[in-house]
Amino acid sequence: MRIVVGIISGIILVVWGYLICLFFVINFVYGIFTGKRLRELAEMSEIWNTQMYMFEKYMIFLSNIRPFPFTNLSENISDFK
Repeated sequence: MRIVVGIISGIILVVWGYLICLFFVINFVYGIFTGKRLRELAEMSEIWNTQMYMFEKYMIFLSNIRPFPFTNLSENISDFK
């Protein structure tokens, strides 16, 4: 079952990762011109980062908690101030 979960979650996280790369570019350009970052995009990137971490923990047998989309989104690892 771990292989099936890995394939499905992996595809979702890779597609989501491309979106995160787009967010990075948008946030970078916005930051250059305004001196601030877009908090919502940074928080969305942190959600992806947390889910990727949970996926990796599951795939290398450190955890038996299934990653997204087989469970709810996990709480973020770090907070933004």
